[in-house]
Order: sequence, then structure tokens, then C-alpha cells
Amino acid sequence: MWTYHPDLLATPVPRYTSYPTAAEFSDGVGAVELGTALDRVEPDTELSLYLHIPFCREICWYCGCNTGAANRAARLDAYLSRLSDEIELIARRLGGRGRVGRIAFGGGSPNAIAAPAFTRLVTQARQAFAAADPVLSVEIDPRGFDDRWAAALGAAGVSRVSLGVQSFDPVLQAAIGRVQPRADIAAAVALLRQAGIASINFDLMYGLPGQTAQALAASIDESIALGADRLAVFGYAHVPHLIPRQRRIDGAALPGAEARFEQAGLAHARLVDAGYAAIGFDHFARPGDAIAVAAREARLRRNFQGFTEDEAEVLIGLGASAISAFPGLLVQNEKNAGRWHMAISSGRLAGARGVCRSAEDQWRAAAIEELLCQGRADLGGIRGRGAIALRLARFAALGLVRWEGSVLLLAPDALPYARVIASALDGYRGAAAARFSSAV
Repeated sequence: MWTYHPDLLATPVPRYTSYPTAAEFSDGVGAVELGTALDRVEPDTELSLYLHIPFCREICWYCGCNTGAANRAARLDAYLSRLSDEIELIARRLGGRGRVGRIAFGGGSPNAIAAPAFTRLVTQARQAFAAADPVLSVEIDPRGFDDRWAAALGAAGVSRVSLGVQSFDPVLQAAIGRVQPRADIAAAVALLRQAGIASINFDLMYGLPGQTAQALAASIDESIALGADRLAVFGYAHVPHLIPRQRRIDGAALPGAEARFEQAGLAHARLVDAGYAAIGFDHFARPGDAIAVAAREARLRRNFQGFTEDEAEVLIGLGASAISAFPGLLVQNEKNAGRWHMAISSGRLAGARGVCRSAEDQWRAAAIEELLCQGRADLGGIRGRGAIALRLARFAALGLVRWEGSVLLLAPDALPYARVIASALDGYRGAAAARFSSAV
């Protein structure tokens, strides 16, 4: 369905869940800047919270998340106690300013902790930030998900849940270290529906070792049959030089670049034919789902969790390695759990690295987000448009982009090249391409 131009996809690029990207973070920006940004939050500023639970019952080989094994109760209890302290620390710093409309729990796998502990976190966060009726979303691992967790999600009022599925194929599951029978996934979905969860997302992957188009199609069909409201279909990024656990995956069995491209196209065509709306390049949703509505109404956004209907300009991350975003600042908490513990236990903010965003950064961030979310971007506020046009000349020659004055527009066939096109707006991209994944 799309024309394959291998030369246009030859250079790895960021996913642009932020701009500048995490590759530009430095340890010269941290707790001081985070404190200043919190102090500048206005009373009516819309806020979102992200609570990071960096634990999983089992560690999957492909995963690049900051997570560890949930095999010691004392370790989990200490982390949760400190996360509770950080909630209070941030809430006191805000002093009632800001309105929290969304709270997301991610990981790792939040359901690696006990259901009552999750309930306590939700209750505390709501009370500390005076969030009467926030939109609650939670990532879960179907393995080990049970009726107690489902009841906790229902009682808390969670409306969005994302399941890590990746593939239904047992051979592929074994190849990536994530064995989970279809029955476990189906049981989790049934429990979630009984608990009243309105929107269920499945994460799937293409480009896995030994994966064929037929295997991917079968997983997509299984997802549709189980009633997924949303799907995120990501290309596996094999970077064992950055993620040592990926060394257990057979790199020689990975599909080639053209096969990956075809698999991405297959996923897109199959889901659109099944009635899902395409959200950007790798997200899909039933037409009535909130994210599909936001896309139709040109309200779609992009943040560290990918495409989203969350329109808050300030995202506050809590927990080790969590990232906070403000208009003029991106800052990440200590990745090392020990140093994060020490900071919070001392009553200090845990911000450790980040980047202050200049006015030019903010212009470019807005343009990249608009391009990826809406397929168009007005570059009128960005310097160096001539240089950007030159970088995009070969895309224009192929009819993948066009210009209307200062407005850059993507053609429908440009969808798989969107991240590469967005990289032309990136003022930081240089020789560090190996840090990023293939655009498809």
C-alpha cells in the first residue's frame, strides 16, 4: 500500500515523544530547575501525573524500560513508601496550584505490586492533588492479572487500561522471552470488561525474530476478536549495545528492513479495513474511542506515552526515572533507584538530568508534534526554513511532502516516513543515529 524507499529510511531517528529528545538531556539540569518550574505553575494550569512502577514479575528480553524483577517484597514496599513520600513532596511544592485531570500508572508493570497498594496510591494522589475525578489509566501485564486487581481498577474508576501483548504466537513469545498463553490475555480482557473498563489497548510488535506477515496478521485478528478498543503496533528496536537483555534475542532471525516495512503496511491496512481509525503511524482506535475523536477534531497530542488525547501542557512524573514536562523544561528523575530514594528521603526533588527548552526549541517541538499528529505544521516561527526545505527536497520530489507558504504538509503515502520527515525539523540531530531505532 505504501511505496518502499529504502534510502529514506536508512538513518535511525527518534520517536519524538518529546523535543528535544532524551538524547539531549544533561546532568546540568535537574532538581533546581524542576523546583523552579513547579513554583511557576499557575492555579488554573492543567496538570497530568505519571506514576512509574519499575517492576515486573518477569523481565522480557526485548524491553527497554527501566524495570527490575518484583521478586523481593521488601524492595517493593520500600519503593512504594518512597513514592508516597514523593507524592506529598510534589503536592506541598505546588501548594494547591494546578488542576490534575489525569493520572497514569506505567512501568514496568503496575500490577507487579499488590492490588491494595495500588488502591492506596490512587487514593493518596487524588487527595494530595485535590483531583476529584481524574481520568485514570494503567498499564498491566496479563500474566498474573487476577480478579483482585480487576476489582481494584473498577473501584478506583480506572477507564483506560493497556495490555502488553506483543504477539499471540507461542514461538515468537519464546523468542522474545514473553510467554503468555492466549487464555491469559482473554481472561484479563474479560475481567477488565466486568470491572467496567471502557477503553482497552493492546500493544503489539512487528519486526520480531522469525516473525512472518502471516503471524503478524494472526495476532492482529486475535486482537480484533478480543475486542481491543485501541492498538499500538510498534516496530521492535534491536539495540543490544544499549539494552544488554536483548542479547538473548537472535539478531540473525530478525526480518530485514523491507520485510519490516511490509509488516507495518499490513498492520495498517488490516486494522483500517476492520474499521479502526489510524492515529498517526502506529496507533489505531475504534472510531468512538476518545483518542480517535481527538484525532478527528485535531486535538491529538504526543507525549512520553505516545499519541494521546491528553491536552495538558504540564506533565509531572513521579518515581525513579520518571520524566516531567513543562513548556520550558524537560527533566528526568534519578534513574538509579538508590539515588532516587536518597533524594526523596532527604526531602529533595529527584530531578537529575534534563534540558531547558528555548523559545526556538518550543517552536520546533510544537511543529514536530503538529506534523506527527495532524500531518501538517506551520513553520512560520522557525528559523532556517530554507535549510529544512533542502533536507526535505527528495521527499518533495517523490510527492511525499508539499509546501503551502510556510506550511509543510504530508501526503497520505508519507505516513511511514513521518518520523524521518520530522527529523528535518530537529536542530540537534547529528552523528548519534545509533542511539535511535529504525523509523519503520
